Amino acid sequence: MVDAAVRTNSAKTPHTDTPSAPRIDVDAVGDLLLGTWADTRREAREMIKDPAFWRDDALGKDEHRERVLSQMHLLVQNKAVHRAFPKRLGGEENNGGNIAGFEELVAADPSLQIKSGVQWGLFGSAVLQLGTTEHHDRWLPGIMSLEIPGAFAMTEIGHGSDVAAIGTTATYDPEAEEFVINTPFRAATKEYLGNAALHGVAATVFAQLITNGVNHGVHCFYVPLRGEDGVDLPGIGREDDGLKGGLNGIDNGRLSFDHVRIPRTNLLNRYGDVAADGTYSSEIDSPGRRFFTMLGTLVQGRVSLDGAASWASALGLYIAITYASQRRQFAGADGSETTLLDYGKHQRRLLPRLATTYAQLFAHDEFLKKFDGVFSGATDTPQDREDLETLAAALKPLSTWHALDTLQECREACGGSGFMFENRFVGLRADLDVYVTFEGDNNVLLQLVGKRLLTDYARQFTGKDAAALAKYAVGQTAERVFHGAGLRQFGQAVADLGSTARSVENGLRAEQQQELLTDRVQQMVADIAGRLRAGGKDKELGARLFNENQAELIEAARAHGELLQWEAFTEALNRVTDDESRTVLTWLRDLFGLQLIEKHLAWYLINGRLSAQRAASVSRYIDRLCARLRPHAIDLVDAFGYEPEHVRAPIASGAERIRQDEARAYYDELRASGQAPVDEKALKKARQL
Repeated sequence: MVDAAVRTNSAKTPHTDTPSAPRIDVDAVGDLLLGTWADTRREAREMIKDPAFWRDDALGKDEHRERVLSQMHLLVQNKAVHRAFPKRLGGEENNGGNIAGFEELVAADPSLQIKSGVQWGLFGSAVLQLGTTEHHDRWLPGIMSLEIPGAFAMTEIGHGSDVAAIGTTATYDPEAEEFVINTPFRAATKEYLGNAALHGVAATVFAQLITNGVNHGVHCFYVPLRGEDGVDLPGIGREDDGLKGGLNGIDNGRLSFDHVRIPRTNLLNRYGDVAADGTYSSEIDSPGRRFFTMLGTLVQGRVSLDGAASWASALGLYIAITYASQRRQFAGADGSETTLLDYGKHQRRLLPRLATTYAQLFAHDEFLKKFDGVFSGATDTPQDREDLETLAAALKPLSTWHALDTLQECREACGGSGFMFENRFVGLRADLDVYVTFEGDNNVLLQLVGKRLLTDYARQFTGKDAAALAKYAVGQTAERVFHGAGLRQFGQAVADLGSTARSVENGLRAEQQQELLTDRVQQMVADIAGRLRAGGKDKELGARLFNENQAELIEAARAHGELLQWEAFTEALNRVTDDESRTVLTWLRDLFGLQLIEKHLAWYLINGRLSAQRAASVSRYIDRLCARLRPHAIDLVDAFGYEPEHVRAPIASGAERIRQDEARAYYDELRASGQAPVDEKALKKARQL
């Protein structure tokens, strides 16, 4: 990695050398991005400077798995795994810091980040969150020390995201006071489980709890897989998933159970228990609410994926923008080759994605604070837990999709160099590919968000009389007439008769961006609710109408997540005290907001939210914002705080700058020597004269 001076100078263009140009405070912006647990993140980043934590691209699958296991032991030695666990067992009860620290491992090796998440964030957390003190004392010390590597056995090959319908059963035998764990058919096989193929000696298994002939729904059980001799116990079926599209440092596999018996006390019984005689009891009377409460305690997987994906995007952009600020291609008007990042299209490819990554990191910190409040007990109410679940389901899809899109665009923006494994894009994208489907398929998660939006919409009318509902209906009609008949378009057209550039900038600032983004969510939800209302109590018609509107509901949920990110970016701006930093970050926030509006221009035009003239000007304003931000691109990626040991990409090391300088010096010297060959075109032109 070159030093800061070289990086800054390489990014400059002639019009940015003036002293009056604003300049962000890189350190202060970096603190803002690192968020509430900045110190924990720095501690984790310092730890992973050790090459022992780095992904070794030369290793095959089997060697990679063993390397990651050895790295897990290094994490234990560095006391990097204990933050979320009880203080009485040597932990810190620091839930937010725990997630923040694990997210940073994505820069070392995503396989390490995910395998750590399986061991301590899923397997260990299931014991912690679903078990009681007895279970904590019995198993958590070994889980924390890695003496008990474990699998989190929820997903089944036949049901995926539909956890409530899993086929594995746990039938209670009162005479033996044991549960019998069984896989009744192939589709009930537990699948894609980290630590299942090789390293796991136990698993937290989710199964339908059946006692006295009654199925009480999905519960979690601690099931040993191997004896002290290292041999799988009778009835345990284990298969290796083999080579995958990424994350091959993790030993994913399948587990099945052939009438495996475990003690009654191996039921993790915080939310539901079975007495010795088989009597079931729970403080939560509703089976549905009990199920969602149990699953809600395991939301940290989605939290960490949101953060890790956002930081992986940041890493990719750091590499691509650094390279683009040094790589030159094609002669410009002055005869010298042009830096890639000076091309408008290149700015368009990378800078809006940089703006989105900033928005995601700010939103993630708000999300992480909400998670910490719930899990610490500071703000642990049913409403808070519901809000946390909705946040997780809204943000994880956006950040994981964005990571794949960003890493692919960064790869392409770096040409052949981007395709080299050593420059990180190929490996990162392969490893993050599965993020969009594990811990909940993204479309399924957004459907959950959409249902919550519909529920909140319906609550507006709870207890309202007919007159109030009629008044609301009239208002909705007026609203649609106002937008649909062109009244707002007419007002915008009058304003746009002046300077279009000035009109757009004045008319699409923060207040208008928020109005447009909010209005889209609200109108989409209202429209869907109106169409679903015809179903009434007719379940068959209701199901058909829901299916017909499913795609639009998911799009409304996505728009809701984008609004949350925009608002988080704006809230972060309010905490910036340095005027120049605030100016540049405001441009970046506007770029994020306007590219969302540009993406959905058809909706805004069809629904009368923007005039045709203003809609046509949005893209031009985005181009101007990209040009404004171009001189600050290096500062903005430097604020991510990555050091050479985190980046490890030769094209972002300064080597390209050295090559370009060498080439330019060669031609300058050749021309000065008088020995440069004459260009054929120039010779022909001279002869014509």
